[in-house]
Amino acid sequence: METKTYAGISKEFAQLAHAKIVLIPVPYDGTSTWQKGADKGPNAFLNASENMELYDIETDSEVYRQGIYLTEPITVNASPEAMVDVVHQETKNYIKKNKFVTVFGGEHSISIGTIRAFNEMFPSLTVLHIDAHADLRKSYDSSSCNHACAVYEASQYTNLIQVGIRSMDIKEKSTMNLEKTYFAHEMAMDDSWMDSAIDQMTDNVFITFDLDAFDPSIMPSTGTPEPGGLLWYETLDFLKQVFKEKNIVGFDIVELCPNEADKSSDFLAAKLYYKMLSYKFQNDKYEDTYEDTYEDTYEESNQLVNHIKFNDDNEY
Repeated sequence: METKTYAGISKEFAQLAHAKIVLIPVPYDGTSTWQKGADKGPNAFLNASENMELYDIETDSEVYRQGIYLTEPITVNASPEAMVDVVHQETKNYIKKNKFVTVFGGEHSISIGTIRAFNEMFPSLTVLHIDAHADLRKSYDSSSCNHACAVYEASQYTNLIQVGIRSMDIKEKSTMNLEKTYFAHEMAMDDSWMDSAIDQMTDNVFITFDLDAFDPSIMPSTGTPEPGGLLWYETLDFLKQVFKEKNIVGFDIVELCPNEADKSSDFLAAKLYYKMLSYKFQNDKYEDTYEDTYEDTYEESNQLVNHIKFNDDNEY
């Protein structure tokens, strides 16, 4: 059986040694509490990607030519903790190869591992969390690696910016930084939220994008669809600004819960992933290559620094 490549691209652009981009699928759905099916998300996303045009009109680019290496999926499901550990290690290994690492879930608990890896490898990290839900519980269902806890660790050890929030438990208020949280009902009334959010970011930014941030009218196939969400072009406008002004070090996309009767959500997820890559690499020449090494100058010192909550007094 022939090995599958991302979006069916030629093997010329799918080899690890020459690819700038790595895509790690994580079909995990071990902690979701309502609609199951996020474990089928990566495959639905990949199938939709194969039916997508690979020329991006807006950026006048074909980002796949930068090289996109599709890894074997991470299928560990013995426990949420075991899954998070493997995602953490695999993500970190590819960062060390100097790749632009992207991850597609799966439900949001996978992001605990990705964020942990990026925070160990990049200084003064901002985590841009785009989601309908706060995901700030310290523990849920007797586990700190639950989807309801997806960014609790990030809130303690990174500069966490939350965008699109419209559902949460009152107990999460004690953890939430209200100055760095952009609630959906406020965003609908004041479009200055984009500049405000970007102004609070450090240079290095990791994006974790839960698809339920979108309004269910354009993204119905997700585990917990919440009314009043983001629409397509306002989301792209925001992402385009973030990619332009900040160093996006990687991203993950989670919570696609595919519906066999309606594949529009699968296609939206595929387009979102490709659009984010297009923004990241639109100014890079195709012949510019990454060296397959990582300058490990930051990781050791960061092991201690990142056990301290991000200091709001830091200059950025």
